[in-house]
Amino acid sequence: MTSWFDTAGSSSVSNQNAALPATVPAPRSAADTATSPIADPATIASLAAPAAAPSAAARTVAAADTGRARAASAVQAATASVDQVRKAAEERARAVEAARAAGATGALQSASAGGAVSIVTGRVTSGFGSRWGTQHMGLDIAAPIGTPIHVPLAGTVISSGPASGFGMWVRVRHSDGTVTVYGHINRSLVSVGQKVAAGQQIAEVGNRGQSTGPHLHIEVVDPSGTKINPKPWLDANGFRYT
Repeated sequence: MTSWFDTAGSSSVSNQNAALPATVPAPRSAADTATSPIADPATIASLAAPAAAPSAAARTVAAADTGRARAASAVQAATASVDQVRKAAEERARAVEAARAAGATGALQSASAGGAVSIVTGRVTSGFGSRWGTQHMGLDIAAPIGTPIHVPLAGTVISSGPASGFGMWVRVRHSDGTVTVYGHINRSLVSVGQKVAAGQQIAEVGNRGQSTGPHLHIEVVDPSGTKINPKPWLDANGFRYT
């Protein structure tokens, strides 16, 4: 005979068993945990290790590239510097030539217009006559090296080049036989036998020969061959020299 308790109890147990899941995951063993990818020491070490340093060959290549870049930069800088120096020199040369041309042109225009010819622009530092126990046979006019020198009258060049004491000189004979002399010049712009016009540039002020500073030494020799005081002759003819 089955009792109510047995029936009810059996039914209750069955219902509880039905509520349980069909399978229950088994607990993981210590061995399983030890071999897990997360807990594997080798994996952890590989993840934590820093990136490998570049090889010696790679470092050599990088250093060579850097050296080439620096060398190229240095070459470019040197080239730019040379170009700047060359351009500056060319500009100075053009300026000097322009100044010379302007000086010669101005003197020629003045002569052709009947005005006074400017032989040189400077300052008289020594006159004709006795000086330091010797006879100074000309007029000294101080001016910077390269200052244009113009001939006051038309004539023919009879000397151009080296000269004792003067270093370099130019001598011009004019139509009346008078000779003008230009000493200590830096450079002659004429040659022997050349015809020159009044006001034409014939030379540049220099500091050659027995000279204590850049200046023009000008002498005047009259038709008889006598050296005369240049100042009265220049003043009488209206030639400027300062």
